[in-house]
Amino acid sequence: MKRFFSTMAMGLMINGTVLSAEPIVIVNGETISSEDVDSVLTEGTQGHFDSLPVDKQNELRQRIIEGLITQKLIFDDAQKTGLLDSKEYKEEFQTLVRTLKVQLAAKVWEQQQFDAVKIDPKEIKQYFDLNPDEFIDKEKIHARHILLKNKEEAKAIIESMKKLTGEKLKREFITQAKLKSIAPSANKGGDLGYFSRGQMVASFNDAAFSMKVGTISDAPIQSRYGYHIIYIEDRKAAKKLGYNTAKNFIEERLKMDKFKNIMDKKMATLREKAKITYTK
Repeated sequence: MKRFFSTMAMGLMINGTVLSAEPIVIVNGETISSEDVDSVLTEGTQGHFDSLPVDKQNELRQRIIEGLITQKLIFDDAQKTGLLDSKEYKEEFQTLVRTLKVQLAAKVWEQQQFDAVKIDPKEIKQYFDLNPDEFIDKEKIHARHILLKNKEEAKAIIESMKKLTGEKLKREFITQAKLKSIAPSANKGGDLGYFSRGQMVASFNDAAFSMKVGTISDAPIQSRYGYHIIYIEDRKAAKKLGYNTAKNFIEERLKMDKFKNIMDKKMATLREKAKITYTK
């Protein structure tokens, strides 16, 4: 239990910096912002949050929001009941501070090593020329959805919008999403933003990419989450990225590759010089 508490608290200390960002919820006068949530999501998914399916992103984001609310409520109660003055709390806090010092020093040290790595512009251009297939912006669609548990209810909603087109269809879809969708995107009118093939679950992906802009799915699309009604708002064709667009990405990639090699050598040197004794 102590180990779990320390890990959770450390995550809050690292990620809980007060930032001026869009407020999501206010708990007893304290704001949980979009950046608070994004920070936890980035840390928890090791920077791979954007590669998750959009539905999974929405589900995970909502779980994090509820988790942060719970933590604030617990902290408020802990303050009121005097837990922060207890011996156990103070001992745990000092242990946490010692651990955090080591982790923070390692983080700053690694960042300094990374910042010191330099990439020749010629290397960047050479990589771009030799790897053209990597720099194609995939086809994307902008979709909305209404998620329901009941297939018959989904069919009824589709039927009610069958004769609508253009802006009337879009407005009605947004209204229905806000009223009836059980997805986290409901308050945004079911808006999922732009996504490329493979980012959504297979059944949703296949249906959405087969549809035309300005139309809704003619039947409910089943997934493990329930039954979806899809509306396609826009489509962007695949296109080749120019060098100016790609060069920053290439530089970061080459820099990371060099950084890994440098770190391997540096750590090997540090271990060679250190006195390390395994007790078990």
